[in-house]
Order: sequence, then C-alpha cells, then structure tokens
Amino acid sequence: MSETTEKTGSVRPAGGSRPGLGPGPGRGFGPGAHFGMAPAAKARDFGGTVRRLARLLRPQAATLVLVVLLTAASVSLSVAAPKIIGRATNVVFEGLVGKQMPAGVTKAQAVAALRARGQGRVADMLEKMDVTPGAGIDFDRLGRILGLVAALYLASALFQWGQGYLMAGISQRLVYDLRTRVDEKLGRLPLRYFDNHPRGDVLSRVTNDIDNIANTLQQAMTQLATALLTIVGVLIMMFTISWLLALIALFTVPLSVVVTMLIAKRSQVQFTRQWERVGALNGHVEEMHTGHAIVKVFGRQREAIARFDELNEQVFDASFKAQFISGLIQPSMNFINRLNYVAICVVGGIRVAHGTLTLGDVQAFIQYSQQFQQPIVQTASIANVLQSTVASAERVFELLDEAEETPDPVQPVVLERVRGRVEFDRVSFRYVPDKPLIEDLSLTVEPGHTVAIVGPTGAGKTTLVNLLMRFYDVDDGAIRIDGVDVRDMARDDLRRIFGMVLQDTWLFGGTIRENIAYGKEGATEEEIVAAAQAAHVDHFVRTLPDGYDTRIDDDAANISQGERQLLTIARAFLADPQILILDEATSSVDTRTEVLIQRAMAKLMKGRTSFVIAHRLSTIRNAETIIVMDNGRIVEQGDHAQLMARRGFYHDLYISQFERAYDEAV
Repeated sequence: MSETTEKTGSVRPAGGSRPGLGPGPGRGFGPGAHFGMAPAAKARDFGGTVRRLARLLRPQAATLVLVVLLTAASVSLSVAAPKIIGRATNVVFEGLVGKQMPAGVTKAQAVAALRARGQGRVADMLEKMDVTPGAGIDFDRLGRILGLVAALYLASALFQWGQGYLMAGISQRLVYDLRTRVDEKLGRLPLRYFDNHPRGDVLSRVTNDIDNIANTLQQAMTQLATALLTIVGVLIMMFTISWLLALIALFTVPLSVVVTMLIAKRSQVQFTRQWERVGALNGHVEEMHTGHAIVKVFGRQREAIARFDELNEQVFDASFKAQFISGLIQPSMNFINRLNYVAICVVGGIRVAHGTLTLGDVQAFIQYSQQFQQPIVQTASIANVLQSTVASAERVFELLDEAEETPDPVQPVVLERVRGRVEFDRVSFRYVPDKPLIEDLSLTVEPGHTVAIVGPTGAGKTTLVNLLMRFYDVDDGAIRIDGVDVRDMARDDLRRIFGMVLQDTWLFGGTIRENIAYGKEGATEEEIVAAAQAAHVDHFVRTLPDGYDTRIDDDAANISQGERQLLTIARAFLADPQILILDEATSSVDTRTEVLIQRAMAKLMKGRTSFVIAHRLSTIRNAETIIVMDNGRIVEQGDHAQLMARRGFYHDLYISQFERAYDEAV
C-alpha cells in the first residue's frame, strides 16, 4: 500500500494538481518561447528576490564590473561610428558638389557669385562645406574614414564578445551554485514536503525554473546594460548634432513606451493563461502515458483523446491571442518610427538648406534616431523577461527556504552492535494536525522476532514503518532501538540498520548487476550472484541474452513486474541488514515463486528482527507476533492460532479473504 493511499484513501495521479495548486510551472515567457511547464508569470516580491539574486552574485562582483566596462566600451564605439560615417557622407557629397564647380576659382568667389545671383540659401550651404571647386571625391580621405569605422565596429564586436563570454561564466556559475544548493536541500527536506507537493511541481523548480534563470539571466542582464548605455550614448550624440532634432526624436519616446506597455500588459494576461493551460495539458499527457494500459483496459481512449483535444484547443486559443497581441508591438513601433523618420528628414533637410547642418550630420542623426528607438522597445521586452526570471528565482528560493528535517544530534549515538530490540513507547502521530492517525501506541519487539502488521487500508501500517525509519518524527512518545531513542541517532546511521523491500518496486536505468549491487557498496561478483540465487532471481537473469549485464530501462519496462520484485528482494539480501522491513514484498510474484521466496526469507530473517506488512494473511501465518491495526491503534496482538481462537478482528479478516477467494473461484 502506498503512503499516499494510506493517508488519503486515494492515489494522486503523477503530475496531477491539488486544490490550491495550479499546474506545475516551467519555461516560456513570450513570443517564440519553448513550451514545457511554464514558470510563474510574475514575482510576488520582485525587489526582494532581485536583492537575493544580487547577493548570490556578490562573489563575482569584480567580473561583473569588468562586464560593465566592456559593455560601455562596446556601446561607446558603436555609438561613435554613425558620426564618423557622416563625415564619409560629407566627403562624397562635397566631392560631387566640387566637381560641378568651375576649376580655378576659390570657394569664397563661388559663394559670392551665388549671392550676387540671389541664391543666398545655396551660398549658405556651400559656405559650411569643405569644397574645392573643380576637385572630385577625395578617395584617400574617404578610405581612411571608412577604415576607422571598420576598426571601431571590429573593436566594438570584440568587446561585446568578451562581455558575452564573461557573462556566460557568471550566469552558469550562479546556476551551478543554485543547483548544488537545491540538490543538497532536497536531501534535507522531510518526506512530508514531497507528500504535500506534486512531483511535477518539485521537478519543475529543480529543472525548468533553474533552466529559465540560466537561459534568461545572461541575455537579459547584458541586453539591459547595452540598451541603457545605448540610450544614454545615442541621446548625447543626438544633442551634439542638433538639439532641435533631438527634441523631435524624444517626443516619440513617451508614445512608444505607452504603446509598448499597453500591448505588453494585455499580452502578459494571455501568456499567463497559456502557461496555465500548457501545464494542464502536460499533466493530462503524463497521466495518460503513465496509465496507458489502464486507459485501454477500461476503453477510455475516446474520453482521453477528447480531453486532450479540449485542452489542446485551450492552449491554441491562449497561445494565438498571446502571440498575436504581443506581435502588435513591432508594427506599432515601426509606425511611430516612420513618423519620427519623416519629421527628422523634413526638418533636417530644411536645416541643411539653411546651412546650419551638413548632409552627413542629418544622415548620422537618422541612424541615431533608429538606434534610439530599438533599445527603448528592447528595454520594455527585457522587463517582461526579467519578471519571468525573477519569478523562477522566487520559486527556487521558496524551495530553499522550506523547513528542513530536524537536524541530527551534534554527537549522535552509534550502535556498535545491533541486537534488534524495537520499542514503541506511547507513540502518537498525525499527518494533519486535526486528524489523529496513531494515538498512544505501545509495542515491544524482541531481537530476532518476526512481527507481521495487518489491518485495513488506512489503519496506519506503513505509517508505523515510516516512523521507525524516521521519514517522519513522532508527535509524542518515543521509538527506541536497543534502548536508544532513534532521535538520538544520525538518520544515515539509523537507516543503515534496516533493509527494506516495498510493494512499489524501484529500479534505475542500468544493468541488472548494478541494480542488485545498489544494496551494498563495493559488493563482489560472488556476493551479487549469491544474493540473486537466494532471491530465486539468478535463473531468469541467466536466461537473458546479456545475463547480469542486461540493461534495464529507466521505467524497467523491459522486464515483468514480478521480475522487478525479485530484483529488489535480491538487493535486500545483498544488504544483509540487522532489521528487515517487508511491505507486501511478494505481492507481484506467482504462488510458486512466493513459496520459494518465503523459504529464502525465512533463512534471511533468522536471527534478525523483521517487520512484515501484509494484506494476504496466508503469507504471515508463521510470524511469531501478528499485530492487528485499525484506525492507528493496535486492536489485537498474538500469533496466528491465538488470534483465530479469539474470533475477533483478525479472524474476520482472515475468513473474509478465503470466503472471497472461494466465491471468486465458484
């Protein structure tokens, strides 16, 4: 019986959601995002989370300063380039104008002649230009200017590459540190945390949210720094060229920001719906995949497909709206930029005609105006990205801040030689504060005795074992092993005493040899084979093409349930523990194999204290003590003969099983 079943009476499907908890989060925060399980849309404490992230970045402060300096250098060079390109434009334009003028006259004479003919504006424009009448384009000067521009862009690119390289190291070191902390934290969290949080939610925090931080932190930070510095640098350059044109360009900024924020606000609502619906769709797919056989057995394929189509349609609807609305930002900005472009061209042309600006200055200003709008839009987009990143960081920090198991004692007691006497002294425990499960339970198990624990679902059988292993701590009373309170021992030392075989088998991706050897560090080949033989698993392993080197899939789908059960039993044999816990350990094997395993376990349990949780009462008839539990209390205790003679709760359970088996046979 699973832990979840005993506490709630129902099994929560893998990846499913609980009341009050939305679907697990994951990645994706804007157009083109990758859909997994989406991270939280918005941080609840943006400032606090950012400060906490900043504290994690503090050891890399020197590198961050260097990144800022490289960013500033890259932006400065790229911002200076359009101004210099304007000089190249002037060289070309002045050369073309000079070529049209008669040779042999000076520029002053040409200007005077134009004024005499009443062409004052042309004369003003010519007076501001560096023109040599009769001379064409100065290609040497033009080549030097273009070479300088190429050098500026090359240097800017190199600085940008260095910035990206350093920032990648900063972000990955931060994420490495976070992953390490989370991994260590998971080892210190109590079982209660995992029982109260869906598996998908925990996995999402450990993988998707941390990946979201890694993928966006580097880009967002560098792009934000570049965008802000570009805005400042371009603004300075525009004012040095023409304050009037700069004011015209600035006039469009509030309009751009307002339009961007209005569209982004509406698109964010749709992206939030999209993430929620993608999470629901993922949960449905995971459940249907996990229970594929059950779906087919009960003929629920049509319902499963219909539910998938419904959820898929919801994802499509939310995704379409999110992408469409967010896609309005670019054309809206383009429209505003075109208006700005027209205004600058008209006013700039007039200024050139009056001789107050050169053509190169106008051309450079147009480039700056285009550069000025882009980082503004980019900054607004980065704000949404940062919200997603900070929301993911907040979820990771929530995990890191969860209450941990009570720490092990500073000087834990170590049992040098375990006899195996187990005592439950007036133990009380409850999963939910207002719902008692075990109340005032007392039990003493002498060394080497086998204790069978039976009772209906929810009676507290598996809970008793969880308390013994300190997966949970008792609320009142004490559990002692050889007179030592288990809370006075380190958890690792305590759990090394036990060997455990559960009804739910667990095997990892690897060879059969590696899975059996998991029970004992440094196990020899002889010990592995001996354990397999004791568990009656050696024969079927040797019939496999690769024998003990046969690889097992992650979900062990390439071997049967019964074979998986045998392998976990072999692992327990290899561990050779002082105290055995068998939770329906033979529930998935056939009757003949069960008899063989019972004999092998009888040999294994000889001289060891053993706890056997069983539903099939026929398997525990030979136990020295049988404990009958109901509603968290021991209602009967004795051996099989004694309990049957009392004709009480155990008698009714035992008889009902045989009557049911008889009725089914008939």
